Amino acid sequence: MPQIEQLPDIIFSQLFWLLLVFGIIFFGIGRGMLPKIQSTVDARESKIADDLAQAQAAREAAEATEAEWRARMDTARADAARLSQEAKQESALETEAKVKAAAAKIGARADKAQAKLREAVEAARGEIEAVAAEAAQAMVARLTGAEVAAAEASQAVKAEMHV
Repeated sequence: MPQIEQLPDIIFSQLFWLLLVFGIIFFGIGRGMLPKIQSTVDARESKIADDLAQAQAAREAAEATEAEWRARMDTARADAARLSQEAKQESALETEAKVKAAAAKIGARADKAQAKLREAVEAARGEIEAVAAEAAQAMVARLTGAEVAAAEASQAVKAEMHV
């Protein structure tokens, strides 16, 4: 084959051009383009690291804000519970005062009613004594024919009724 026979004649020129092309590629890509690619990768990694740092700072700020908000909410709940308790106590005191006032009114009415009842009982007792004294006078007069004085009959009825 003629191609194989020419190989020893052209191998050095082929190797020369191979080394020249690989050298150009090595220096062109390795020395020229690779630093640009590496600087782009480094810039990207730096940007990602900065973004992660900012995200972490934002998360910490959000957690601090949430903790502050929770503290304010706890304080507000405690204040609301305290105000509610105070309102309940105030309402209970007002209700107690109203109940006492109503009880005093009812007590006054009951005292008046008891006084009226005592007066009515005394009046009824007086009338019963008067009727009983008249009846005793009439019975004694019918049974014995003797006249009894109204004062004596009244004293006898009182003595019997108070025993």
